[in-house]
Amino acid sequence: MELINQVFNFLFEQYSGYKTIEIVLEAVAVLFGLLSVWYAKKENILVYPTGIISTLIFVYLLLKWGLLGDMMINAYYFMMSIYGWYIWTRKVDATHFTPITRTSNQEKLITTGILIGSFLFVVFVYNYYDKFNTWTAYVDTLTTAIFFAGMWLMARKKIENWIFWIIGDIISVPLYFFKGYTLTSIQYVIFLIIAYYGYIEWKKSLNNNLQTS
Repeated sequence: MELINQVFNFLFEQYSGYKTIEIVLEAVAVLFGLLSVWYAKKENILVYPTGIISTLIFVYLLLKWGLLGDMMINAYYFMMSIYGWYIWTRKVDATHFTPITRTSNQEKLITTGILIGSFLFVVFVYNYYDKFNTWTAYVDTLTTAIFFAGMWLMARKKIENWIFWIIGDIISVPLYFFKGYTLTSIQYVIFLIIAYYGYIEWKKSLNNNLQTS
């Protein structure tokens, strides 16, 4: 029992100074975030409404906690969810919706531009608000760029989006735990697992589409 208490305290003692409403909101945001990634894996349009709920809650919490980089990621997710919702429901012909595809050379250039542009943008914002006062801020600039590119690729229904999610999730697991947000850190562990299987499932779907065509 003592060992269990020690493990529990190690994982969740960061929340001792938090308001109950903040803990509840983070838990709800985590739940809807997990649902969103699960629906993305299943290529289900519910990825977007569930994702919108999660991101809106996280925008509020992260702004309140002063985590600008993380807040901007979620604000961007919200905007890209609206865009992705449109793309995923758009018909390419009378009977077919937008299929899973690989990135074209032009889209690879756009993805590179998003990576570099978002990285420089976050660096500018962090410099302006004097947020480079801990090593996590430097990592934030990297994860923000990775997730910005991944979200754009997901909205475009490109299979490469999962590679960006996997890389970003690997970085985010220890990052959020160090910041004191254990629930969010656990969320990214589950995100990582779903992202791996999401890539496998989307690859099968892509191969089936190619064989059919």
